[in-house]
Amino acid sequence: MSGGVDSSAALALLKDEYDVIGGTLKLFDKDVICGKCSDKDIEDAKAVAAKFGLEHHVFPMQSGFRQHVMQDFADTYLSGGTPNPCIQCNKYIKFGALLDEAVKLGCDCFATGHYARVQYDEQRGRYLLKKATVNGQANPKDQSYVLYNLTQEQLKRIVFPLGEMDKSMVREVALSHGLVNAEKQDSQDICFIPDGDYAGFIEKFTGATPETGCFVDTDGSILGQHRGIIHYTIGQRKGLGLSFGKPMFVVGKDAPSNTVILGDKEQLLCRTLTVRDVNFIAFDELTSPLACNAKTRYTGKEQPCIITPLTNQRVRVEFNEPQPKASTGQSAVFYDGDIVLGGGIIE
Repeated sequence: MSGGVDSSAALALLKDEYDVIGGTLKLFDKDVICGKCSDKDIEDAKAVAAKFGLEHHVFPMQSGFRQHVMQDFADTYLSGGTPNPCIQCNKYIKFGALLDEAVKLGCDCFATGHYARVQYDEQRGRYLLKKATVNGQANPKDQSYVLYNLTQEQLKRIVFPLGEMDKSMVREVALSHGLVNAEKQDSQDICFIPDGDYAGFIEKFTGATPETGCFVDTDGSILGQHRGIIHYTIGQRKGLGLSFGKPMFVVGKDAPSNTVILGDKEQLLCRTLTVRDVNFIAFDELTSPLACNAKTRYTGKEQPCIITPLTNQRVRVEFNEPQPKASTGQSAVFYDGDIVLGGGIIE
């Protein structure tokens, strides 16, 4: 329970079917501001559990969150990538350490307010992660992209009560039960960077001041000076501080030379990428090339491609048509219709 409306509505939907225990993560100490795990959010979660007379626990996980999420975020940016901290948090904290705590408490199932579905497939003999739907149609709130690291052992315990609901339905549930957070707004930023200043966070967290360096074109010619590679991401066009008389985009970053590479729209396109640390859900491993769809950004559109197995939990992705370059550190997630085949980190 984050203290938000989604997880609170999930509890309300489950309380009559299960014996429910509420749990909330504490991820930061008092010197860090966080929209999702502040003392107020913890109090909101406690209030919802208390309203139904349910047991509630607060789990302090500051150390693990700092190591697996915040440190990874800073390291990836400093190495020229663009991380997705929600994916790391789901892997190591929410469905890792927190699920372990639930098992210790004797819980058979583990529920969250994510918009996704879990289904057991008799023919495959496997649990499948599937996209959220609403009235049988695609759900714009679907969060399956950030859940691709789930394992069979985790999926057999997981319950997603909101998998076939939209936000208006969720708020209606919360309102009908008189929950204190029924009209609470969703957070739009990374929870540990509520002001959206990624570079400022990295400077404070690491104590390092980003060094200025050169903007170069794809031939290596110097175009100007940048403020530090942590200020830029692949595909960025605005905020470069240079004028070229035509649109120019960040098409690459090279941390060792501290350069940011700029190019035109055509130079932003590519057809292939490599993905590491791949986790497959729909099958144990990929043994031959497979046609599917891939999404390389949480808000991006799926694109048809062929994925081919490589060594060491890596796959090669070849799109049918050139696509805008994806940032190193982001995730590529593979789909077959509404089934999440798996995913990994873009290398």
